[in-house]
Amino acid sequence: MRRPARMLAVAGLASVAVFAAACSSGGSTPDPAPAAKITLADSTAKPINPTTPISVRASRGDLTTVTVTNRKGKTVKGTSSEGGEEWHTTEDLGYGTTYTVKADAVNPDGKHTRQTFTVKTIDPDDTAYANVVPAPEVVSEDGIGVGQPMVFQFTKPIKNRAEVEKHLVVTTTPSQPGAWYWTDDQSVHYRAKDYWKPGTKIHIEANVYGVDLGDGVYGAEDNAVDYKVHDSWVAKADGNTEQLTVFHNGELVRTMPMSLGEPTTPSHRGVHVVSERSASTVMDSCSYGVCQGDPGYYRETVFDNLRISNDGEFVHAAPWSVGQQGSANVSHGCVNLSPADAKWMYDTFRLGDVVEISNSGGDELPVWDTYGDWAVPWKVWKAGNASA
Repeated sequence: MRRPARMLAVAGLASVAVFAAACSSGGSTPDPAPAAKITLADSTAKPINPTTPISVRASRGDLTTVTVTNRKGKTVKGTSSEGGEEWHTTEDLGYGTTYTVKADAVNPDGKHTRQTFTVKTIDPDDTAYANVVPAPEVVSEDGIGVGQPMVFQFTKPIKNRAEVEKHLVVTTTPSQPGAWYWTDDQSVHYRAKDYWKPGTKIHIEANVYGVDLGDGVYGAEDNAVDYKVHDSWVAKADGNTEQLTVFHNGELVRTMPMSLGEPTTPSHRGVHVVSERSASTVMDSCSYGVCQGDPGYYRETVFDNLRISNDGEFVHAAPWSVGQQGSANVSHGCVNLSPADAKWMYDTFRLGDVVEISNSGGDELPVWDTYGDWAVPWKVWKAGNASA
């Protein structure tokens, strides 16, 4: 008696199934989104320059995390851009180092893709530093004189000099035109057409880290320094009048009798720049080959010294020649002054101040002799010699 009831129940289930099918949309299930893809912007097939950022990109998704670590596990700083599709390092890498890059990206369906890369940097044969002259700590209190060239002195000879110059920066306030010139294969100098204006602020940079300096040598690090030019102090030593006249900001403030180099050891002509100050110095002729027992040998402690060339030329006290000062040239190339006048010069002049020597009978100060920069005509200097 109950079988018909059971059959109705089954039929009722069938009706529900038909009704449910009639209410469906009839469409297919959407395909899953493709997995995100992670790539490096640059090929890792060969070592990269340490100044080249490691750049990670995601396609078909966004980056969620990226870490770059060196062999010691130190993390390299980086930042994201383009809405999370790109990430790149924001600090320089090291030479000859292997970096591990781990990246995670997620596609629109929330599926993660993780990938690890290895990046190596170039390993130079050698590196060189770009040191500045004068050292900033030496002139931090007094500033520099109007004749002071800006100098980067490299610790290794530079072959790719034209390439290096592209990475040297000078900013002067107020603006004054200037140019770089190589005085030897390790030293590049910058000066203006004329002396710096008093009060000028000078900022110099050698952005040479990662730069190929030539012959397998790369820049060891960048260097940047600020200088300020103090008042103008220019002394003029005239071999005809045997007088040293001193000008402060263009105004004559002192005239002193002096003695330049005698005919056999004449002082160099031209612009000299104070490069060193010493209250006392032992001057020994053996330093240039005239030693004890030779005619003309001397060894003397000299006071209040202003070095104006590496060829042994100074402005200094010379009590032994006071009788000839103002009337005859009797020194070994220096500017001889009385003790009182030498003390005044020593107390007044600082690094970068100028001593112009004329009518000395000597050759012009060579460009390679410390700061013989001003011997080169501006037209020649401005043209540069990086490719010479």
